[in-house]
Amino acid sequence: MKSPAPAHMWSIVLVLPSLLAVLQTTTAKKNGIDIYSLTVDSQVSSRFAHTVVTSRVVNRANSAQEATFQIELPRKAFITNFSMVIDGVTYPGIVQDKAAAQEQYSAAVRRGESAGLVKTAGRQTEKFEVSVTVAPNAKITFELVYQELLRRRLGTYELLLKVKPQQLVKHLQMDIHIFEPQGIRLLETESTFMTQELADALTTSQNKTKAHIRFKPTLSQQQKSQNEQDTVLDGDFIVRYDVEQSDSGGSIQIENGYFVHHFAPESLPTMPKNVIFVIDKSGSMSGRKIQQTREALIKILNDLSPKDHFNLIVFDWKATQWTQSLMEASEENLKRATEYASKIHAHGGTNINDAMLLAVKMLDSSNQAELLPKGSVSLIILLTDGEPTEGETNPANIQRNVQEAINNQYSLFCLGFGFDVHYSFLEKLAQDNGGLARRIYEDSDSALQLQDFYHEVANPLLLSVAFEYPSDAVEVVTQDNFRHHFKGSEMVVAGKLQDQGLDVLSAKISGQMHKQNITFQTEASIAQKDFQSPKYIFHNFMERLWALLTIHQQLEQMVSASGDELKALESQALNLSLKYNFVTPLTHMVVTKPEGQEQFQVAGKPVEAELPQELPEILEMREPWRYGGALGLYNLLHSILHIQVERESPATVTHYSTHNALFPRKELPEPRLFLPSLESTIPDVLPHPAHFQAFPIILPLPGSCVGQLCVDIQSRGTMKLFEDPGQGLLVAGDYEKGGFSRIKVNIQEPHLHIYATPERLVVTRDRKNSEYKWKQTLFFVLPGLKITMDKMGLFRLSGPDRVNIALVPMDEPQKGLMLLVDDTQHFSNRTDGELGRFYQDIICDPPVGSDDTIRTFRVQGTQYSTTKQLKLKYQGGSNGTDISCWTVKI
Repeated sequence: MKSPAPAHMWSIVLVLPSLLAVLQTTTAKKNGIDIYSLTVDSQVSSRFAHTVVTSRVVNRANSAQEATFQIELPRKAFITNFSMVIDGVTYPGIVQDKAAAQEQYSAAVRRGESAGLVKTAGRQTEKFEVSVTVAPNAKITFELVYQELLRRRLGTYELLLKVKPQQLVKHLQMDIHIFEPQGIRLLETESTFMTQELADALTTSQNKTKAHIRFKPTLSQQQKSQNEQDTVLDGDFIVRYDVEQSDSGGSIQIENGYFVHHFAPESLPTMPKNVIFVIDKSGSMSGRKIQQTREALIKILNDLSPKDHFNLIVFDWKATQWTQSLMEASEENLKRATEYASKIHAHGGTNINDAMLLAVKMLDSSNQAELLPKGSVSLIILLTDGEPTEGETNPANIQRNVQEAINNQYSLFCLGFGFDVHYSFLEKLAQDNGGLARRIYEDSDSALQLQDFYHEVANPLLLSVAFEYPSDAVEVVTQDNFRHHFKGSEMVVAGKLQDQGLDVLSAKISGQMHKQNITFQTEASIAQKDFQSPKYIFHNFMERLWALLTIHQQLEQMVSASGDELKALESQALNLSLKYNFVTPLTHMVVTKPEGQEQFQVAGKPVEAELPQELPEILEMREPWRYGGALGLYNLLHSILHIQVERESPATVTHYSTHNALFPRKELPEPRLFLPSLESTIPDVLPHPAHFQAFPIILPLPGSCVGQLCVDIQSRGTMKLFEDPGQGLLVAGDYEKGGFSRIKVNIQEPHLHIYATPERLVVTRDRKNSEYKWKQTLFFVLPGLKITMDKMGLFRLSGPDRVNIALVPMDEPQKGLMLLVDDTQHFSNRTDGELGRFYQDIICDPPVGSDDTIRTFRVQGTQYSTTKQLKLKYQGGSNGTDISCWTVKI
């Protein structure tokens, strides 16, 4: 639920998750607050992102007005500077020790002042907000700076801008400068608001190591129409990129006495893995949670490699294993496992302790019996949505029991489903055992979140990776030992060089591959000057990269530390935070304001385990007993009470987003270009489309004797529609009662997978899933391919020398999908499929009948009878135009 806008609140939204910023304006026209300039300048060098957001506003009213500045930034980013310039006077933000500012903060809260400036805003974001009173005709400049180290995930780095000014802005400009000495391998852009007019305001330039992306729309380009003053800018703008990777030891870059070493070997063979999935099926998992878990688990099982071994453990008040030992991921075993997974139902309590110990015991016994491949990697993946309620319920005892049992032999990854989960417990449980914790958000894409996490750990390449540098060359380094390296990720080490006058910095990386050890070596010239242009760097950026990475790692280590070790880590992280002016969980930024205005406000750093709960709309949630007995009823009543408080005091309560309940069906398998399989083992919850009378499937057949062909499909079920090895294209669909209930499109280059239902679209790019709602505008530019969707819901895949494929959701007479094709002259002569066969050579007989409306033609030895009929051709929305078309039934 979004909070109601204050009476004088203006807003602009700008976002980057690896570069993310937000400003908002809702009533600018009414209260006279006008944004006349808004700029975002992002410099990315060696994955280190430095973002400056500058907003200039003027009060055009005859009385003083309040302007509210909001910035949404990624949780991994650190604010490093904020200032307001009012009447030529600069009011800076001052970073202090959090403990030193705590008393002032508490006193402000007791006075009823909203002292906190940073709150949770979304899955990966937190919102900075500050308000100030602006005199008539006065101008004010807001500037916020934050920094972040971009992490490689599933093979790409990502920068996201969320653009939502809600008014026309005279000077709106975003610049992203990327400099990667390793070389830029991939550069893509995506937008959910881009129109063809706005696309002209976007420019991209790139050479081997540098890229510049600029978005600078004019006022007329921002308008929804010539007669409207509303802006069309409302959505996401995303930049994805990757760099050239080397298996020879990675890349070392040096600047001003500091270095960073990036290493992401990609061509190594994947190590076989032994994975045990430990799944919570307690009562609180009822409904959508357990359904999405089944859906994701079935998909993940089908993604296992034949070299892998696996087992399933489900738990409520007790733990139950699927089989007595780990099984090979053979076709027969996977079939049995998916049948088992499809029947998992939720009820009972939550016995995490016994389930985890059973998983460890199973791995131990399999190792002792030498049933697992030598040189394999053993992983435990725990999924739970609550706190332990059965058996051992003390979190500290469970953490100790599991750590003693694992004994550094296996890695544990913990997935916390929703916000009822005890996340700090899971975070420590994972970090104590060489893994990590991840929150899975309750939403329509929860199953995709689970699948994406699995893909991150699905391909282990190295174990026990150690970085070594000459002791007389390096003074201090960040973490230089890594338990494992997975394909698509990256290991990063940063450090400070000794002042010894050395010419070269050398590095040796050692690790374990499948059945053998391996060593990599590389070196870099200390005198080499990679970072010269001010467009791409900022002062002492390598030193700040080292400091930011060090602080993040110290904060992570604090999760598992205690006693003197914890105090030492906290002191070190605090000192670095203060030295480099970072707002971290250990510091506050005190914002100063003109005299007479609310004086004490601070920007802090929320911690994941302490975040306010981002719940679905309470009154639309599932029944209270699905949360599990009295605890569930308590949670529901507490949430309803909180909503009531929110309605009475909207200014002091964190507002929750509303999620629509969606029960998605099983996803299509990972792209296997010529192996379509759309059958689901999960009960169907989507409505079956009724017969479509309005728009037939129309196949343009340029150069043939019929020109175009209308196809009436008579059969039902899964069918391969087009398969063209020359285009690297596969289109398959489920056809039921005259319409498509699902359509799948696989493209080989660039590697892309589309899965569409009448409710949603899922785009999978290099193993990463993105979900879109129909009629959500989209503009996605890949090498040689453009993906677009307009407000009418027309989703199109197009590109030079490509067959264009389009999908449209239809609501009348009932829900379904329509398939459109164009530029079919690009089909190769090897095209096949129920529709693709008509792109082979067609032999036509002359028309017959009294009015020449009957005709026979032959394709690949098969004879088809066609009749000329009047059909309705889709023209956008529900509109169509009558055409005369030769019609065939298949």
